[in-house]
Order: sequence, then C-alpha cells, then structure tokens
Amino acid sequence: MIKQIIKASKLSLIPKEVIISKIYYIRGKKVMFDRDLAELYGVETKALNRAVKRNIDRFPDDFMFQLNEKEAEILRYQFGTLEMGRYSKYLSYVFTEQGVAMLSSVLNSKRAIQVNIQIIRIFISLREMLLTHKELREKIEKLENRIDAKLGRHDKQIKIILETIKLLLKEDAKPKEMIGFKVK
Repeated sequence: MIKQIIKASKLSLIPKEVIISKIYYIRGKKVMFDRDLAELYGVETKALNRAVKRNIDRFPDDFMFQLNEKEAEILRYQFGTLEMGRYSKYLSYVFTEQGVAMLSSVLNSKRAIQVNIQIIRIFISLREMLLTHKELREKIEKLENRIDAKLGRHDKQIKIILETIKLLLKEDAKPKEMIGFKVK
C-alpha cells in the first residue's frame, strides 16, 4: 500500500512534502485551510468557499468548520508577521480529511480531482504511520513491563552488585600504597 502511495506521489502534480506541510492539527483533528486547498486546486479561495456554501449540506461540522477569532490570532502569530494580501480579514474555513474528500464532489476541474486524490492518499498514509507507531509503542510498553517484572525478582541481587561497585569506586579514589619490595 505504501509503495503504491510513493509511486503515485512520484507521478503527482504536487510534491508530497508540500501537501504534508499544509496539514495542521486543530481542535484535535488533522485539517487543511481553505486558502491552501484553493492554492493546490488552482482556484481562488473565495471561489472555493462559494462552491462549498452552495453545497453546505455536504459539509457538516466534522467535515469543515470555521476558525474562531482566538484560533485565527494564535495561527497568525505562529505563521509570523502578516504578509500583504496573504491573510484575509475573514475567519478561515478548515477541512478535515472527510471534508477534503467531499470537495471532489463540489469542484469538477481535472486538476482539483487529481490533487484531491493526492491529498486523500497522503491522509491515508499519515493514518497508517500513526497506527504503526501506536503498535510499536504498545509493544515497547509490554516489553518494559516484562523487564520490570523480572527485575523485581532480581532487585536484591542487583542492589548488592551496585553497592559493591560503589564501594570499589570509593576505594579507587584513595591513593594506594605500592605492593612489593621497596628499594631505599
């Protein structure tokens, strides 16, 4: 599956890294901004938003939501200083993975469809990577628990070994008298 995604991304319009850099985590969801999607689709932001508003029934709150003023302000600080014309005076809309998928039914250009397919593939690959990391973390935790259980039995022995090592280190700190014949 991942090989297919990599192969598809090589043939794609937009580099995978560009799309990934436009995915943000807001309100506990991975989302993309309306302006970034419009840029990727090759349309104006207001045209994208107009198409969405004409089909608003396709975009429930878990597919798309508008940022509140506090979130918008935080993101402006995060992105740095305002560039002339880069940020509108209106609060941005953000689209979840499902919202991005729904955009393909609203936007009918060939480019929009191809870019949409790329974006969905990237969301899928990100989800698979997160799942893999979760499984790996769980395996490590199980291993740590097993090690802790085994160490519980050997705690006394380990404690004795550590105390012996500490004593040896303390003895090394003292200057030792030479052993053997001393020539005067």
